[in-house]
Amino acid sequence: MSNPQQLRYSKEHEWLSATDANGVATVGITEFAANALGDVVYAQLPAVGDTVTAGETCGELESTKSVSDLYAPVTGEVVEANQDVVDDPSLVNTAPFEGGWLFKVKITDEPADLLTADEYTDFAG
Repeated sequence: MSNPQQLRYSKEHEWLSATDANGVATVGITEFAANALGDVVYAQLPAVGDTVTAGETCGELESTKSVSDLYAPVTGEVVEANQDVVDDPSLVNTAPFEGGWLFKVKITDEPADLLTADEYTDFAG
């Protein structure tokens, strides 16, 4: 498993991209989490305009094994949800760091405990 170095990670197994010029970052789940879930068959993502709060539930992923809450790694306003994942949830498994991203958020607060790729790799074992 290779976690992209340019991303930051939460202990709930979400990843966060660097922010763009508008303060917007992309959120997804890690390959570790996607593998643990099994085949994702349903994705409930936060809607555009929703406010998400770091560490709190903001959606749900359902797989053939279980249902898992989706946690926001940062606080902010959702500016885009990935309709491709809603239409084809298997993207979470096949491309967790590319086409399987979940939503984009305009960050208003970022917790200090996000992990680097190496820290997340050590954490996830």
